[in-house]
Amino acid sequence: MKDTIESLLEKRILILDGAMGTMIQRHHLEEFDFRDGAFDDHDKPLKGNNDLLSITRPNIIKDIHRQYFLAGADIVETNTFSGTSIAQSDYDLEYAVYDINYHSSKIAKEVANEFTDKPRFVAGSIGPTNRTASISPDVNDPGYRAVTFDDLVVAYTEQVNALIDGGVDILLVETVFDTLNAKAALYAIQSVFDERLIRLPIMVSGTITDQSGRTLTGQTTEAFLVSLAHIPLMSIGLNCALGANLMRPYLQILNKTSSFPISAHPNAGLPNEFGEYDETPEMMADQIEVFLKEGLINVIGGCCGTTPEHIIEIEKRARKYKPRTIS
Repeated sequence: MKDTIESLLEKRILILDGAMGTMIQRHHLEEFDFRDGAFDDHDKPLKGNNDLLSITRPNIIKDIHRQYFLAGADIVETNTFSGTSIAQSDYDLEYAVYDINYHSSKIAKEVANEFTDKPRFVAGSIGPTNRTASISPDVNDPGYRAVTFDDLVVAYTEQVNALIDGGVDILLVETVFDTLNAKAALYAIQSVFDERLIRLPIMVSGTITDQSGRTLTGQTTEAFLVSLAHIPLMSIGLNCALGANLMRPYLQILNKTSSFPISAHPNAGLPNEFGEYDETPEMMADQIEVFLKEGLINVIGGCCGTTPEHIIEIEKRARKYKPRTIS
């Protein structure tokens, strides 16, 4: 599988899927949907914990994956963005982490296997957690940390093992706002690989939080790359926070400095005053086409606010251009 996807990267721009949360919101789910059959007696509210739907409403998640594959996606991400014990501790659901990741991987792979027209891949989504190892959450105690590197390694190791057991083809460490968190994830991945005597392609995607061009913890785009360049990555890139037009300058920086293929999955613009995303598929694809023309991209998809309709338009533009050449 590694050779297959890496050979494809040399031939054409690969298409990543769009937003999972945006698609889930279309179903207007209630508390019952997040509990049914598995968490009926849980003593905390669970509505909004989307990762649970891979267990309680698998057909909804399967259908979302299927829609993205039908839209032209080569790669879909598992419904596991918050699938660590650290993130799930907000719901007292640390005990459910293995099942969340295993079932999310399994159902995504089942849908991928429905398609035989071209190779389809499943990327295990590994989110940043809701804590940072680099910054204190207490302004009165700058030395305090809500999570340690070792805590993160333990949490990510559990997630990675379950994702692999479920059948993912790729591991995607995404929406990185703190490179120390990402390093913990990558350390966990390498440790699992060594223990299991396997290797899977690894994608890393950071997030530039505003037009300063820095991550939340203050790294520039180039510093983010340099911090992780010792790991043999399938790709490195950017996602979330910014729309396509605002992301372009930072992709240009990666293009100048990265020896890895480059990925991008921007938002459908910036959120409006209601937290919604207004860019139509055509508007977003027009912006993305600018950096496709510049040869900046090997993998392209969408983040917050994007839908299969967005991916259809992005795929139409991407097929006209050659992938970025790795020098």
